[in-house]
Amino acid sequence: MSTQTPAKPRQGYRTWGPPLLLITPTIIVLGVFVYGLIGANLNTSFQDRHTRGPAEGYVGFENYTALFSDDTFIYSLRNLVLYTGTFLVGTLVLGFLWAWLLERGARGESLFRAVYLFPMAVSFIASGVVWRWLLNNAEGDRASGLNRLFESLGLGFLQNPWWTDQRFGIMAIALPAVWQLTGYVMALFLAGFRGIPEELREAGRIDGASEWQLYRHVLFPQLSPVALSATIIIGHMSLKVFDLIMAIAGQTNYTTQVPATQMWVEFTRGDYAKSAAIGTVLLLIVAVLIVPYLVATYRQERRR
Repeated sequence: MSTQTPAKPRQGYRTWGPPLLLITPTIIVLGVFVYGLIGANLNTSFQDRHTRGPAEGYVGFENYTALFSDDTFIYSLRNLVLYTGTFLVGTLVLGFLWAWLLERGARGESLFRAVYLFPMAVSFIASGVVWRWLLNNAEGDRASGLNRLFESLGLGFLQNPWWTDQRFGIMAIALPAVWQLTGYVMALFLAGFRGIPEELREAGRIDGASEWQLYRHVLFPQLSPVALSATIIIGHMSLKVFDLIMAIAGQTNYTTQVPATQMWVEFTRGDYAKSAAIGTVLLLIVAVLIVPYLVATYRQERRR
């Protein structure tokens, strides 16, 4: 007597239809307002459109060639590197230090966490206005005296206002950003500390490791993924900085110019092609940082 294998149910519309309908609005919105606008920006960057009038044709990569020959754009890239470096180092070092101190059992931990995390609730515009006062709080003879003192000590970037030095003025803008995001990095590292199994700590102590050796050889290496995630998140935020600089220094301040603010300046002047080219370069810079991280994360998840 032969046995028949039961037929598999047909994978019809009722199986894949509802999920497709559920995600269709999201796909449409992303396609139009994200990838569609990216495509429109890329198309504009290849056009000869340097006035508010219609484009006069396509010029290929001439806009990009002219962009990288522009001293102002090169200066803005230099400022972006200084800002990103200061922002990254400040948030990672202070965030890790605060998390380490709280992890070791500081009194009033809940209060400290609230104090450190509170700046995240403030917008960059609001904090920028307040920090503009803090970085420019000296007036009259006192301001002139401070400026002369800083210049004589080789600390021109500390002159009043702090952001007016062409070499290191952009680093003053990074101070509010460090203040605002350090609590977020602290939360990431603190979660990483709390996620380490207690068995690892006990095993290290049983093997005779001192408290410093326990942290250095057992706990700190476990935080490498957290440090990488924090670097990627803070790094891509720093590359897109715009509102904080506009709130503190304004769009016409050359010493704090970065690609995002220069893109806005060129757009307001009507040079749409140059503005679009700057936006495309900025997108590529962010993609160079984000895409490898996303690919590596996807591969790790598949291996699991």
